Amino acid sequence: MKKKIKNLIWASLPIPIFLIDLKSQIVDVNYAGESFINTSAQSAKGDYIWNKVKLDLSLKALLKRAREDKTPIFVNDVDILVVNRILECSLKIAPVLGVDDLMLIMISPRELASRSTHIHSPNSNTQSAIGMAEMLAHETKNPLAGIIGAAQLLSMKIGPEAYELSDHIVSEGRRIEKLLGQVEQFGNLPAPTLTAINIHDVLDRAKQSAHLGFGSNLTIFKEYDPSLPTVMGDPDQLLQVILNLLKNASEVSSEQSVTVTLRTFFEHSFKLRRRDSADVSLPLQVEIIDDGPGIESSIIKSIFDPFVSSKKNGTGLGLALAAKIISDHNGWISVTSVPGRTAFRLSLPRASV
Repeated sequence: MKKKIKNLIWASLPIPIFLIDLKSQIVDVNYAGESFINTSAQSAKGDYIWNKVKLDLSLKALLKRAREDKTPIFVNDVDILVVNRILECSLKIAPVLGVDDLMLIMISPRELASRSTHIHSPNSNTQSAIGMAEMLAHETKNPLAGIIGAAQLLSMKIGPEAYELSDHIVSEGRRIEKLLGQVEQFGNLPAPTLTAINIHDVLDRAKQSAHLGFGSNLTIFKEYDPSLPTVMGDPDQLLQVILNLLKNASEVSSEQSVTVTLRTFFEHSFKLRRRDSADVSLPLQVEIIDDGPGIESSIIKSIFDPFVSSKKNGTGLGLALAAKIISDHNGWISVTSVPGRTAFRLSLPRASV
């Protein structure tokens, strides 16, 4: 009975935990650890831990030190590469009491807490900025239309030498109109019409649209999980999100080809804690990965806020709108980025069966 309870506790622990022997080979991994490395415990057993979990520091040295000192080691804010994604984590390495040849490695991903708070609990400054921008957009559109109309009439009465100036007024006015339309879209975005959809159909539509439109410099690969169940979502709104992410990837370089990977997989233990303390299961994962130069570290933590952009002439509204759409789907969006690899991840609910 005691052994059964211990096994249940081991399986139920919510963070990835690995049991390691003297050779640093995996002896066992709990349920959360299986999801973390996207490999079953049976397949992971016998493999070296650093083949599954790669750090930006020496895991061998940490294991050696913990063994020799026979004391736990705690490392905060360490970048871990696992299943082709980089996560900021806290790491704990501890000896197993009474068993000299076994060590425990516990990994606490910190990415989920930071991004879920951002999307599901937007701060008052962000809400105020959106509200103020919507009001200004509404109040500015009418006088702007008058300015554009006046410039067009003026161009008919002045000489050719002033055409360039009047055309500049009109083109800049149109650009401002487009920006105001994007701002107003925040307030006018309808609630998603949620139905059971095949997310691969949406990804294929986005891939085709990108190649026919803005994505001539994109080489797009697909890594789909064919067994993925249906997603609860609005296909048109999710298409808008994915197209926006593909467009961002295409704009990182105007001179060279950019490789993008569309990847899907199932992570059954992935849950999000909402503001009302309810847990929402988000097992369906979609990643849009590009090999561009990456996002500046100074803005990556606020990249989903309105008016924050890494592009020279960007409005900072595309990713904010994407975050709003995913939030309206009760989902989660995050990004990890280093030079040569930027991965946007969408986590979505499964359709009820």
